[in-house]
Amino acid sequence: MKEIKSYVEANKDRFLNELFELLRFQSVSADPKYKEEVIKTADYIAQKLKDAGADNVEICATAGYPIVYGEKIVDPSLPTVLIYGHYDVQPPDPLELWETPPFEPTLRDGKIYARGACDDKGQVYMHVKAFELMMKTNTLACNVKFMIEGEEEVGSSNLGIFVKANQERLKADVVLISDTSMISMEHPSIEVGLRGLAYMEVEVVGPNRDLHSGVYGGAVANPITILCKMIASLHDENNHITIPAFYDKVVELSDAEKEALNAAPFDLDEYKKDLEIDEVWGEKGYSTLERTGTRPTLEVNGIWGGYIGEGAKTVLPSKANAKISMRLVPNQSSEEIAEIFAKHFESIAPKNVKVKVTPHHGGEPAVTPTDSKAYKAAEMAIMDSFGKKAIPTRGGGSIPIVALFEEVLGLKTVLFGFGLDSDALHSPNEKYDLYNYYKGIETLPLFHKYFAELNANG
Repeated sequence: MKEIKSYVEANKDRFLNELFELLRFQSVSADPKYKEEVIKTADYIAQKLKDAGADNVEICATAGYPIVYGEKIVDPSLPTVLIYGHYDVQPPDPLELWETPPFEPTLRDGKIYARGACDDKGQVYMHVKAFELMMKTNTLACNVKFMIEGEEEVGSSNLGIFVKANQERLKADVVLISDTSMISMEHPSIEVGLRGLAYMEVEVVGPNRDLHSGVYGGAVANPITILCKMIASLHDENNHITIPAFYDKVVELSDAEKEALNAAPFDLDEYKKDLEIDEVWGEKGYSTLERTGTRPTLEVNGIWGGYIGEGAKTVLPSKANAKISMRLVPNQSSEEIAEIFAKHFESIAPKNVKVKVTPHHGGEPAVTPTDSKAYKAAEMAIMDSFGKKAIPTRGGGSIPIVALFEEVLGLKTVLFGFGLDSDALHSPNEKYDLYNYYKGIETLPLFHKYFAELNANG
């Protein structure tokens, strides 16, 4: 541990400057206008892997954005860790809510503010620098393979094709991902479950053109009003989702599982204070930790229609749209949920409008084992680095490829994230603590060390 800390301390300014360079690339995969920036980001990651000592570094073309691959095979008899991450980021909008520009990384109060600071550039780059550290100090105890993609934020639609076509190249013993969070640095944790995702877009169409709201208002259905009523009907008075068969395959937690989950350190008052809300909201009969980690949800991610420009325009709009995401729990299928959502939404539409439902991307929920050598290695690394036992938690987000890796490669995953839920992922003023960044670089080499030792001991 002393050697690790010494290397990080000697190189910490460079580690930060390189991360800032990475964060300046506007790698927004959802918007084609950023295409060149996304490709430049892949080039940068590939070069840094080479500089760190990786072999066979390749920028692998896909039908979308490229996947960066690199490896270091120390000894074929040693265990192999496949490191996955993504270099694309969410759109920065709304720009006016950022205190400093999203692609000009800024250090304030020991925190890095930039789009992608935590999700996932900062966490991916921890692995690149941890790998460099192990190479430079001759302490790399495992074979390592990197697979870093540029389409995670838009559903990883080409990753599955790549994985299926490269099963031999991607052979490993475990997948290691840092795209999740800890409870806090005082209460280090490891996520052992992720929710799945079904992402939909809906359109409600009324008249064949925008109408004068005075001449036609009250006589023609307003698509925005109808859409709002339809969306409101998707939850009942207990905030339970009303779509038939939605909960059919959901498995309730046992009393013991509930007790273990709710024993995790969680300050509800601090949670509300951070969000500046007076009360939490959610499905009746469940705690906040249960709602965010173990229960399925349905949320409106965006809604639009009519006139939203400056001043007034008295219009009855022709159509209204919304984007809706559903987070899923084990045993729920994203395809099945997308199908029953579409059928239900179409069925509740009144006859004075037409409805179109378009499924976008989805992914399956996943639960990772806590009795594997890889999980134990992560626990041991946390104990060494933090001096505390890791707390297993369930994550509310989705990483669809976790289920894919198990299905295609037969590999379990360790979710070894160093972010915090308060890091404003997907929001303005996304941040990542300097402490977390450096702590990740210090802790990851310990995972490799213990994983190799546990495998050597049988």
